[in-house]
Amino acid sequence: MATMVKAVAALSHGQPLQKFEFTQGPIGAEQVEIAVETCGLCHSDLSMLKNEWGRTKYPLVPGHEVVGTVVAIGERVRMLQVGTRVGLGWASESCLRCNPCLTGQQNLCIKGEETIVARHGGFAASVRCHEVWAVPIPAAVDAATAGPLFCGGITVFHPIVLAGVRPTDRVGVLGIGGLGHMALKFLSKWGCEVYAFTSSESKRTEALALGAHQVVNSRDKAQLAKIRGKLSFILSTVNVAMEWSAYLDCLSANGRLHFVGAVMQPLNVSPMALLMGQKVIGASPLGTPATVVSMLDFCARHQIAPTTESFPMSKVNDALEHLESGKARYRIVLKNDL
Repeated sequence: MATMVKAVAALSHGQPLQKFEFTQGPIGAEQVEIAVETCGLCHSDLSMLKNEWGRTKYPLVPGHEVVGTVVAIGERVRMLQVGTRVGLGWASESCLRCNPCLTGQQNLCIKGEETIVARHGGFAASVRCHEVWAVPIPAAVDAATAGPLFCGGITVFHPIVLAGVRPTDRVGVLGIGGLGHMALKFLSKWGCEVYAFTSSESKRTEALALGAHQVVNSRDKAQLAKIRGKLSFILSTVNVAMEWSAYLDCLSANGRLHFVGAVMQPLNVSPMALLMGQKVIGASPLGTPATVVSMLDFCARHQIAPTTESFPMSKVNDALEHLESGKARYRIVLKNDL
């Protein structure tokens, strides 16, 4: 039986979000329906609203950092029950048949479904997904602020696992914002010596409080020169072009510069900058469901939570303006009041 779902949506490019309703048909056999309690507001929502990636279809209901309770399940769902509190991030389904899926890399599924691409997301009363991507939230993780973990959090946690970062490593985080602040928290609890790169002196004290041991002005060549060859891993969370060779110089032999920020410009890097130190440039999207489980366990063990601000979902346009102006510290969570 079809049901109507209340939401907020952009009806066309450049339009503010407004009240919107859409129809949902019968739930899929392997789907769960989540009653949305909160949903994080991510910069990717803003990019989709502006169609910066050329993938947006309107009307668009954004929202892919969902926390809520399972209220309905399909007939073949086995891992979840009605009443379970779960989180949902960027991915909402994977085929479970392609080579990446069969090798445990569902985040790289070649037929994967994304929560706000060609379907309606979490700025709504409810949202659906395949059961694999609805991950239970441990009791020790604060559900009120957990939403950003399911996109921003896993985006910076996954590379730490992927790159085999060790507690004895010196590492760097480039950009102390919505992604970078969580990377600082994770890496400091991982046991690393953490360097925060920022162009904003006003963030120095904040970066230290978030877990950085050293703060480096990313525009000061003298400061960068002092750490030449010291870091084994640098995580770039920025979405603008930088002088990447300067950060490659900061890497030790076999070091890795890893991108999670969506930089749209080509990288202007000479292979010689990589060759002599056997250095690597890499990138990654979100992590697998299994890595999300590990991240939540790590958060529970070390009492890690995103630093958030809260808005009611009905004030989503105010929240978007707050995000776009660069005032958010550091993630925004919308409370569902639809």
